[in-house]
Amino acid sequence: MLDTTINIPRLDLLNFTEGTAEQRKQFSDDIGKAFTETGFVTIANHGLNKELIAELYEVVKQFFSLPEETKRAYEKPGLAGQRGYTAKGREKAKDAKTPDLKEFWQRGQTILGDEELRKSYPENVEVRELPRFNAVTAEVYRRLETAGRALLKAIANFLGLNEDYFEEKVINGNSILRAIHYFPIENPDEIAPDAVRAGAHEDINLITLLIGASADGLEVLTRNGTWYPVKAHGDDIVVNVGDMLQRLTNNKLKSTTHRVVNPPKELMKTSRYSVPFFLHPKADMSLAALENCIDSTHPKIYPDCTAGEYLDERLREIGLKM
Repeated sequence: MLDTTINIPRLDLLNFTEGTAEQRKQFSDDIGKAFTETGFVTIANHGLNKELIAELYEVVKQFFSLPEETKRAYEKPGLAGQRGYTAKGREKAKDAKTPDLKEFWQRGQTILGDEELRKSYPENVEVRELPRFNAVTAEVYRRLETAGRALLKAIANFLGLNEDYFEEKVINGNSILRAIHYFPIENPDEIAPDAVRAGAHEDINLITLLIGASADGLEVLTRNGTWYPVKAHGDDIVVNVGDMLQRLTNNKLKSTTHRVVNPPKELMKTSRYSVPFFLHPKADMSLAALENCIDSTHPKIYPDCTAGEYLDERLREIGLKM
């Protein structure tokens, strides 16, 4: 039976970036309503064409097909998985006992025009064996960051803020493009009973933009406590609220728990690939609740902190930082 509490609309980003005043307002209202209810939307016309997405998945598969020792040469201890390769068994969901069944690669910001800030970000890691991997992931990063900034303008409008409220906070922000390989399990009966591709979790950042994965498996937790599968239409991307935005809005916008479930046992021997873009602000952004999100029926929930402090705390909880 379909869960009627689920509101995951399909929105066209061109209605906001190139639309009339009426279309722009409608887009802001629609994304705001979805983010106060389910915390997820799917977005069409986001700036990535089919050819780029196809090449992205091609180079991602090529990277994860490299020999184990080649991939491990790109693992950078001390960077908490924020750049380069992170091997199997490293990351787990908060409060989970068993690591997720995945390995991943992370690309971060390329700082332009701010030498001081550049010193605080680690350099991106380049894969010598696959020059197209470096070029394609850099281009996808740039395009998703552009789409994310437009979405944040729509969110700012919905929240009654200046449309450019987030701009100075996210330009040169600490955003991450993550390429994930949910690797094949040859002997499904031998894995831990609680081992899953991605345990139930919420994202840390402001918003996440997810390019349609190579297989089903993404599910969101409804207000009724049931799991609901999320499927993107064609080349749409899935966008969801992260904990930083939930915190900033005093829980007005919902960071919804989601997971990636294991496929049926007969499909466990197949790979699944996924490429989320985690849009982060600069570390010094205050996540103190917005004044217009606090009132007598919605008292302030969270203590004040910066985005950098919150990220540090969460990276420790999920096992990437000691």
